[in-house]
Amino acid sequence: MGRAAMLQLLLLLMAAGGAAAGGPEVHSLRGSWQLGNGNGSLSLQGEVPGCVHTALHGRGLIQDPYNRFNDVMYRWISLDNWTYSRTFKTPFDVRKWQKVNLVFEGVDTVAHILLNNVTLGRTNNMFNRYSFDITSMIKEVNFIQVRFMSAISYAAEQSRCHKAYSVPPACPPPVQKGECHANFIRKEQCSFSWDWGPSFPTQGIWKDVRIEAYNLYHLIYFSLTPFFVRRAQQWSLEIESIFNVVGSKPIAGLATVNIPKLQTQQTYSVKLQPGEGSIVLLVNISKNSTVEAWWPNGHGKQIGYNVTTTFIMEGGYQIEKISKAYFRTVELVQEPIPGSPGLSFYFKINGQPIFMKGSNWIPADSFQDRVTYDTLWLLLKSAADANMNALRIWGGGIYEQDDFYDICDELGIMIWQDFMFACALYPTDPDYLESVRAEVSHQVRRLKSHPSVVLWSGNNENEAAIASNWFSIPHADREVYIKDYVMLYVKNIREIVLAEDKSRPFVVSSPTNGLESIKEGWLSENPYDTHYGDTHFYDYSSDCWNWAMYPRTRFASEYGFQSWPSFSTLKKVSSAEDWSYTSNFSLHRQHHENGNDQMLQQIAYHFKLPQTTDPIKKFKDMIYLTQVMQAQCVKTETEFYRSSRSEIIRGEGHTMGALYWQLNDIWQAPSWSSLEYGGKWKLLHYFAQNFFAPLLPVAYEDNGVLYIYGVSDFHTDHKLTLKATVSQQDDVYLFDLQTTAIAPFVTLDVGSIKGRFSDNGFLMMEKKKVVIFYPWEPTSVEELEKSFTLTSLMDVT
Repeated sequence: MGRAAMLQLLLLLMAAGGAAAGGPEVHSLRGSWQLGNGNGSLSLQGEVPGCVHTALHGRGLIQDPYNRFNDVMYRWISLDNWTYSRTFKTPFDVRKWQKVNLVFEGVDTVAHILLNNVTLGRTNNMFNRYSFDITSMIKEVNFIQVRFMSAISYAAEQSRCHKAYSVPPACPPPVQKGECHANFIRKEQCSFSWDWGPSFPTQGIWKDVRIEAYNLYHLIYFSLTPFFVRRAQQWSLEIESIFNVVGSKPIAGLATVNIPKLQTQQTYSVKLQPGEGSIVLLVNISKNSTVEAWWPNGHGKQIGYNVTTTFIMEGGYQIEKISKAYFRTVELVQEPIPGSPGLSFYFKINGQPIFMKGSNWIPADSFQDRVTYDTLWLLLKSAADANMNALRIWGGGIYEQDDFYDICDELGIMIWQDFMFACALYPTDPDYLESVRAEVSHQVRRLKSHPSVVLWSGNNENEAAIASNWFSIPHADREVYIKDYVMLYVKNIREIVLAEDKSRPFVVSSPTNGLESIKEGWLSENPYDTHYGDTHFYDYSSDCWNWAMYPRTRFASEYGFQSWPSFSTLKKVSSAEDWSYTSNFSLHRQHHENGNDQMLQQIAYHFKLPQTTDPIKKFKDMIYLTQVMQAQCVKTETEFYRSSRSEIIRGEGHTMGALYWQLNDIWQAPSWSSLEYGGKWKLLHYFAQNFFAPLLPVAYEDNGVLYIYGVSDFHTDHKLTLKATVSQQDDVYLFDLQTTAIAPFVTLDVGSIKGRFSDNGFLMMEKKKVVIFYPWEPTSVEELEKSFTLTSLMDVT
């Protein structure tokens, strides 16, 4: 369409739109709902978004669910069937609208939904959005009910109905004090318990619920995806809009995209087909503008550009969408490495190889309505402050809320995004697969505009579970489970991801051998092979200070050691009788088999265990030692991975990622985390600030030889500057040192002037340090300045 024709069409559309109805009416049903249990013995007010546990706690009907042994004491809550209900007035004239929908952004999990005593439908997937057409049944005053079924009962029922063959595991280990058959319900898997978390299979409306009324057409999803066209040396932006058209005829119109800071404005003629469909606009960014790319933390800025997209359709209203576009590319490089069998496994962002430094993320609370923006900001800012540039959202939790990804975009934290399948095999019956397909499509459409998301991963450890036969499956039955595995993760999840998002890579599992796993039929013989893909590694019996125990892998995506949270954190949910390493409380909170003993074993390799007769001091000392042990263990392992970045030894190496397990806690208990529940830093997190520093000296001994590495994340050679000033104070002299980067083995020398320094040959981590010189004979500032030399390891070439 020519420019004149477009202008004429625009004028016609604007004229038609002037007489048509305005934009959609959206009315949230957030707020206070009535909540009751199955037999009617309990009735109370509960907030939406929210869940039953927090409603009961908020009304004073139960204690804090995290207090002492309440995770077991309150099991009855999850076994009951609860109903949310409320009355609401329709805030608009229904006759003016062609379509009215009731939309649930998140229902946890199994529910029967009714409006004015008429069934709208049922839900069975916590991760799906549900939309119900209520055009013909909405009244001036309405009564809505959401009747929940116990997730525990539903999962057990689904397992019983799957009669052809078992789908393990049936139940978690007894030490976890959890519920069975989590793999038969599309719900946060760790809500049935994990080796670091409690069992709280919640019920509730955990995200927004609203009424949407519209005419002609409605925008459902909107996403921005950047691409860099190498041949043209030009950025482009793919804008995808998914609409629902009410009538039976196509609707024509114009779409205008405006990016002022990039001097880019383009107009397109578009046509919407009846039903649900998408429009894809390809916007070529003006070559007259310099596009500043989005970079991970520590590698550059996180620049975004405001984009206004306007749709003006015939006979309808104008839709204006204001959003932010980020320009970055991501590649997962798997290619041969000289001197090594196998393939590399590393990420390029904007064409630059990036070493991923970070951790693994689990849900921040068992009750998601307690997770606020401030909660997420505190945890994620702590990650960035510790020089992390990446987090892996682990597949046994949830797809995080929008605020999480917005903050990661802002802070430059790359996200390895698992789909929510973990440490289990899963059914593949048609109803289950249909639900999963809707889940995956919804989550990819919701998240793919975020530059922080750099990888989709199908599951956590399920390739390894089959390859290593975790569940003791007879060899004759193995093919059944392999077929299910390929059906779920390859033919369904992978297929949808590749169709929805061509801008970032996808791996089927973690750990995986990547391309080698594909070559072997999607399931490798050994997913922990250090020559391919990523690895998970745990060893609690060997001395963690011995670097030689660690695998020289391509990418370490899970590793770690446990510690206890600080006494101040535990005190909030315990009593004086609990304050012992061997108390019932301490045993109850430890959900990892032999975890407390394993910590003692690691401590004993290098430290003396507390001998005091004061029981509380002994408990506090034990907590302290577990944190010291954990920090030193993870430091040793992480520095080994970072120093293995640029070398191949006996065919292994070229490590390009270190994501320790785990960043945060879900409650107050021993775990692998570096941040306690509530955000307090453990010693490990303070250590992480240093072992993830952009410039890092690493030293280790091997067969009597001391090896010293200088590790750098910078894209260019980095010049270290050490500036020193001398001043006199009484009978001593102060050397005020400043450095632009970490300086190893900083050595001060004043030639033949006799005396000594208060410190020398040190690792300078801070930007400033004062060293005192004690002269043994009279001298002066001038003489010291004349004789003074300052050397660090970085000066040696």
